[in-house]
Amino acid sequence: MIANIKNGQTARKSFVLQKRKKICNSFLNILWDEGYILGYKTHKNNSDTIKIFLKYNQGRPVINSLKLISKPGHRIYYSANQIWKINSTRTFIIFTTNKGLLTISDCKKFRVGGEPLVSIN
Repeated sequence: MIANIKNGQTARKSFVLQKRKKICNSFLNILWDEGYILGYKTHKNNSDTIKIFLKYNQGRPVINSLKLISKPGHRIYYSANQIWKINSTRTFIIFTTNKGLLTISDCKKFRVGGEPLVSIN
C-alpha cells in the first residue's frame, strides 16, 4: 500500500485503489488524522477494495517522501527510551506496537516502544 500511495502521488493521480486489510485501515486513519490524505472509502463495486483520495497542496504532493524503515529482511525495534531521543519535528514516523499502529507522538505519550514502519517527510 505504501508503494501504491507513493506511485500515485508521483503520477499526480487523484485517487488510488488498494486491497482492503485491517492494518491498511488503521494506517489510513493515521494518515487522515494527520492531514496527509483527503480520505478513503470502500469501493462501491467491490467491498474488498479501498479508494484512497490523495492530497495535493498547490499542485505538489503533501507527502514528499514515504520511506520504509523496518523491512522483513532487517527488522528494527525501538524501546520507549530510544523513541524519546528521536527528533519528531522534522519527520513523522508510524510505529507498530502492542497497542496497534501509533504515531511517534502517541508512542511518547503512552511510553510504548515498537517497530518503526514508515517515515513520512
